[in-house]
Amino acid sequence: MNNAKLLSTFAFAVLFLAIVGLILTDSLLGHGPVTLGLQALAFLLMIWARVTFGRRSFHAAANPTAGGLVTTGPYAWVRHPIYAAILLFVWVGVAANPSWISLGLGLLATGMTAVRIASEERLVRAMYPEYEEYARRVKRVVPGVV
Repeated sequence: MNNAKLLSTFAFAVLFLAIVGLILTDSLLGHGPVTLGLQALAFLLMIWARVTFGRRSFHAAANPTAGGLVTTGPYAWVRHPIYAAILLFVWVGVAANPSWISLGLGLLATGMTAVRIASEERLVRAMYPEYEEYARRVKRVVPGVV
């Protein structure tokens, strides 16, 4: 396994543990209509991205797959809609359940998501030359911002 894949697998495991930590500290879910609505939107974004990307998106390591670069659906708006959905869900939970522990777990989840994104982009750039143009047009996580 190359370095990018190994690093992404480690980041996946730590991200998973951060989310488990948020669950165990009752800090993952919102409480009212606004926070639960935002988390429902995050969930729907993840489903939309998974359906658009197809079955090939289920793996722990960063592993670009054959089948072409996906640039439709939510991928037309952000390059990493699944990670955007995870971050939205996590940070809404942290904001709804503020504590030093939830803040730390949210930062850990964000850091590991950044590692995953960097690892995946390194591998996707090598496999799909058209990714450079796509990356110039489409932001990573937040449309028009980042």
